[in-house]
This record gives sequence, C-alpha cells and structure tokens, in this order.
Amino acid sequence: MKTMENKVALVTGAAQGIGLACAQAFAREGADVILADLNKPEEQAQKLVDSGLKAHARACDVSDASQVEKLICWIVEKFGRLDAALNNAGVQTPQRPMAEITDDEFDKTVAVDFKGVWNCMRYEILQMLKQGGGAIVNTSSQGGVTGFPGQAAYIACKHAVIGLTRTAALDYAAKGIRINAVCPGVILTPMAEDLIRRNPDLEEKFVRDIPAGRLGRPEEIADAVIWLCSPGASFMAGHALLVDGGFTIR
Repeated sequence: MKTMENKVALVTGAAQGIGLACAQAFAREGADVILADLNKPEEQAQKLVDSGLKAHARACDVSDASQVEKLICWIVEKFGRLDAALNNAGVQTPQRPMAEITDDEFDKTVAVDFKGVWNCMRYEILQMLKQGGGAIVNTSSQGGVTGFPGQAAYIACKHAVIGLTRTAALDYAAKGIRINAVCPGVILTPMAEDLIRRNPDLEEKFVRDIPAGRLGRPEEIADAVIWLCSPGASFMAGHALLVDGGFTIR
C-alpha cells in the first residue's frame, strides 16, 4: 500500500535537487503534491501529471509571510486539508569568512533559510491544528550539527532550524502534529554542484571525509522524508535525522 495515498503534501523549494526528488517521491506514494518554488515549477509538475501522478505547481517566496499564507489558503480551498509538508526552500551564502559576509548576504540567507521555515511552519501548523494533525519535516543539514568554513550565515540558519524543529515539536506533539528535521550530508544537487565548480578540490575532500565513500543522491533524502511523514514514523517527534553517509560520526 502506498504510504501517502489520499494525502495532500506540500514541498517548498521543489523546482530542483532535494525538493524535486521529494515531490516526486510524495507523488509516487499516492499524494496530491504541491510543488512550490520562487519560480513556479510548472514543467516539473507537468511531468508528474503526464506520468499519471497528482501534482500541482505554485509560485511562492517563502521569505514573504503573506505569500505563504496565500499558498496554504489555496491548498485548503482546493483540497480541504494539508497532511504533510517539507519545508525545504533554501539559498547558500557566497563562501567567504564570517566577517566578510555582507549584511545583504546575511539578511537574504536568514530570510529564506530560517524565516522561510518559520513562515511555512506557522501556517502549516495552524491548518493542521484545525484538522487534527499532520506531519512536518524541515530541511536542515549535516551543517546543522557541525560547522563548515566560509558558510557562517548558512550554517547558523541550519542550526536554528533544528532548534525551531525541536521546540515546535514539544509545542504540538500532543496535538497530533509531528515535526522533525532531515539533515542531508553532501548531496549531488545543483547547489552542491555549483559549490564544487567554484572549489574544484572540494568533491575529493568531501568524499575523503564520508565513510560511505561517495556523495549522496537526492532520492536518498526523499526516502527519509517520506518515512518521516509516514505512519511508520508515528512516534518520531523533534528528531534531526542525519542522512550523511556517516560524515558526522567519523
């Protein structure tokens, strides 16, 4: 039986990379999935529809609370409920030492990577309270439990996402809303590929530090997200699930 049959799921940052892989996984598991992104991911949603799955594209800037509120209202008007959400939209700070990061770069990173998760959670939770429950997963990073040189703003936001996840989980676990985080390691996404392009030696360094001996795939993160949203994870709350090939335990 498909784990998300007759469910409604939202994925932000769904146009590419981990977000797209997760949206595809939700659709394959039977959900009506909403692909939300700053640039409306119509092409990606249409490919899922063409393959017989249920997908819908919506434009949304998660750093703008009013846009997030409108997105959740649209979902509820169309489907009547929201059962699962992956708050995945994110940006990466240009790589440079902390004191060299500009105010604009810091503010943009915080607005998307942290406040964007805050905005989404707020309106998702308000709807899930009305309907009696749901599951939320926030995308943090292996950097949410470690550090990484030249990425102070990004890493700070990913730490903050875990703190927000754990605290909100305490607020709402007894109300039927399960809130967890997924912490991907180095995954071959367009964001990671861009970082590696700018730093050609990075891939070799990454692999050297990963006990699994390779970089991860977006589909491997999608498997974890689907499980966290499924009945199989019914007693999981406030957990930051590392999917990093063993990097953080080396």
